[in-house]
Amino acid sequence: MLQATSGYSVTARPAALARWLHLVAVLIVAMVVVGGITRLTESGLSITQWKPVSGIVPPLNEAQWLAEFANYQRIPEYQQINRGMTLDGFKAIFFWEYLHRVLGRVIGLAFAGPLLWFAIRRRIPPGYGPRLVALLALGGLQGAIGWWMVASGLSERTDVSHLRLAVHLTTALVILSGIVWTARDLAALARNPLARPAALRALPAAVLALLFVQIVFGAFTAGLDAGYAFASWPLMGDALFPADVPMLAPGWSNAVDNPIVVQFIHRWFAFAAAAGLLWLAARVRGPVGAAVAGLVLVQIALGIATLLSGVEIVVAVAHQANAALLLIATTLAAHRVGAQRA
Repeated sequence: MLQATSGYSVTARPAALARWLHLVAVLIVAMVVVGGITRLTESGLSITQWKPVSGIVPPLNEAQWLAEFANYQRIPEYQQINRGMTLDGFKAIFFWEYLHRVLGRVIGLAFAGPLLWFAIRRRIPPGYGPRLVALLALGGLQGAIGWWMVASGLSERTDVSHLRLAVHLTTALVILSGIVWTARDLAALARNPLARPAALRALPAAVLALLFVQIVFGAFTAGLDAGYAFASWPLMGDALFPADVPMLAPGWSNAVDNPIVVQFIHRWFAFAAAAGLLWLAARVRGPVGAAVAGLVLVQIALGIATLLSGVEIVVAVAHQANAALLLIATTLAAHRVGAQRA
């Protein structure tokens, strides 16, 4: 992480910064949940323009709604899938994408505003300013990535690129993990002015990497609608892996672009990730270890339930929300290992 801190200015307020970052983390979890609903309701392409400032104002009268609907009617998703949709139907999908974008702006303001205030008042301990600015910059990049993702579905495709969706989700969770880690460093500094930032050690880093790989394949599964391919478990139909699956060329692309192969990998790589997570849980023990172990079991159960329910929206959203909570718990566990050895 960043350089160690050996004491801090009397004006610094690490405890206040930690509380602020915890609040931002809660907003990001809410953003992940709304993003999942947006994807599952096929709402993500309902707003076809990126207006970072003026886009905060929704349509306010019938003429503005009709103009937004006309924009949507020009894209392939409407023309090939939703032709005949009513204005009320459009308003329903518009709501989720609009809420997703507004929440993104709220998170940006909730991070940038207090950060500026803390900086002006010299409340930030030495060594933490660059880290916080880096997180802010990554948040700004995330907004651009979100539009880059949406743009992939506006001209030739009827949905967004699953690869760009994976980048968008992974970036959000990297930011979440970084915020939680930094909050814990600041909380430790508040308790002990000589506390050093925790180090990310090799084995916990490997466990986090396993979890992120699983999350990426979860995003591929969502983006390719691969969860609908087989609504059975543990078999896919009547076999562990169907024998008659059409394969793409080159062969490696099946792991990324073939919905059935992607679902298969997401099903079974989960247990490799779970093994690493349970090892980390045993390593840290206590409430944090129990949280990691419990959330792993819940996540596997929700994943199976998502398949068996035919990707029922409430179950699928709970699966995505629990993934964010599991990442937070894993970050806390990795931080504890790093703090013990720092």
